[in-house]
Amino acid sequence: MTSRWRFISDHHMEYGIQRLCRVVRVSRSGFYRWRQAEPARVERARAEAELTEQIRAIHGATRGAYGVPRITRELRETGPVVNRKRVARLMRAAGIAGRHLRKGKRTTVQDARAPKAPDLLERDFSAPRPNVRWCGDITYLPVRKDWMYLATVIDIHSRRVVGWSMAEHMRADLVIDALEAAVATRGGNVDGVIFHSARGTQYTSAAFSSACRKHGIRRSIGRVGSSYDNAMAEFFFASIKRELLYGERWLENSEARMAVFS
Repeated sequence: MTSRWRFISDHHMEYGIQRLCRVVRVSRSGFYRWRQAEPARVERARAEAELTEQIRAIHGATRGAYGVPRITRELRETGPVVNRKRVARLMRAAGIAGRHLRKGKRTTVQDARAPKAPDLLERDFSAPRPNVRWCGDITYLPVRKDWMYLATVIDIHSRRVVGWSMAEHMRADLVIDALEAAVATRGGNVDGVIFHSARGTQYTSAAFSSACRKHGIRRSIGRVGSSYDNAMAEFFFASIKRELLYGERWLENSEARMAVFS
């Protein structure tokens, strides 16, 4: 119908509104209502053009990482509430899309002989204050034609990374270094904190168990093959891979370290 209204508007001075409405089979009252709403349509188009530029700016600032949910959140934090469906429509019209993850490298390998630790979180990723519950995991980074590995420790209360470590291997030293960094960040006294992880050999090793006992840390381990059991750590790595690692392959380990630190 919009194309008919516009045709009548463009030619009504030459042929008359009544005749044109009869030819294109629309009512005159409908055309008048459409023309009366023209200022509102112009204002809406202006507002959507302005919103699209804001979306482009956020998308560019994140190097193309953010999609509809995060761009919507950013817009709401800096201005009035904006509808998520509207953001999706404008991004689709402008050809703007966030990054999507591809299948990655496996980093969790279970040791069937290792002593079992209970799951003390049971998918409850909340904490009343800092240094009550931590979680951590390992992911990989492409460097040259090989890999570097990143281990993290996240405080579940603040969702802040309080400790991390990078190495060219996935031995227990990697996760122990991340744990020691977290302990140092929190002043050295973390007695009673729960550390939750996946059931990889690094986290079930005797060396890691000893490091936890030294600081009074209680170990908690999820089930094998269930990302939901360590969802906060998994979500953090998913964010890194969208925002930082997607399509990247550094030539030097130092480049990878600086990018992750930043």
